[in-house]
Amino acid sequence: MQQNGVIGILGGGSWATAIAKIILTTQPHINWFIRRSEQIEAFKALGHNPTYLQAIEFDTSKITFFSESDINKFFRSSDAVVLITPSPYIKGYLKKVRKSSMRDKFIVNAIKGIVPEENVLVSQYLIEEFDVPRDHIGVIGGPCHAEEVARHRRSYLTVACSDLKKAEIFAQTLRNDFVSCVTSNDIEGVQYASVLKNIYAIAAGICNGLQYGDNFQSVLISNAIAEMNTFINAVHLIKRDITDSVYLGDLLVTAYSQFSRNRTFGNMIGRGYSVRAAQSEMEMIAEGYFGTKCIREINKYYQVNLPICDAVYDILYEKKDPAKTILKLSHHFK
Repeated sequence: MQQNGVIGILGGGSWATAIAKIILTTQPHINWFIRRSEQIEAFKALGHNPTYLQAIEFDTSKITFFSESDINKFFRSSDAVVLITPSPYIKGYLKKVRKSSMRDKFIVNAIKGIVPEENVLVSQYLIEEFDVPRDHIGVIGGPCHAEEVARHRRSYLTVACSDLKKAEIFAQTLRNDFVSCVTSNDIEGVQYASVLKNIYAIAAGICNGLQYGDNFQSVLISNAIAEMNTFINAVHLIKRDITDSVYLGDLLVTAYSQFSRNRTFGNMIGRGYSVRAAQSEMEMIAEGYFGTKCIREINKYYQVNLPICDAVYDILYEKKDPAKTILKLSHHFK
């Protein structure tokens, strides 16, 4: 990755808008791919994203927008590209991208999910489908809600890459007066933690909807971090500290925050909503719903004991009764 290269943002949602905001505090210009041309035109006219985080104002002269027909041009015009779409959509976004357009690019995964159907990490998908070298892939993780970035509240990020020099170069583009950023070489662990914490946040939301109290919630999350650690070590064993903010911190904020889509989704399930009704009323994607099924499929190979993930799967996909399922789950806790 070049020290002064142009960074491209792929995605038009709230997290993409927040990352664009952060990067433009340190960079003079960005490329921004937003699929729908009408959203781009409204963005230019209003000076902010017309759909998400409308309070964040942008100087659009510092942005070159690209729409769906320009996706290969977008990649060729960018030195680094940050992928920030809901995981169910990433294959659709990339299906028209040629391998040559990604050649020599630093690709950063900021998607907190797994590629559905393929049941692989985004990094692995990039390696297998686009021949992106592993050391050309970065990952953004950590406890950082888009809504708090919009308010300039202090936030913490981690950039992971197998090449720590590349991680540090990209981390420099994210550091500003309200964002701290550290580096890691644990690209697999950071991605799996980002998926698992969404599942555990759904569990926390379900328990809240069932009116379980703070005492139970604390035990749920302490067991969740232990479960996360066991699974990540099973699939990618390296030296890591599971209490680092990119693991435990991200879990805590997603499980407890009012801004957490996954907690909100789980809360609705606990209150008696069906999955379809909860998804319809939210009008936003709760990544943990898809992550739950993906982890279930992946774990058929690893056979790790995941009682919390299994309980969430049973509730969401097997339509098991939330109250009975959580009561049964509680017997596993210590």
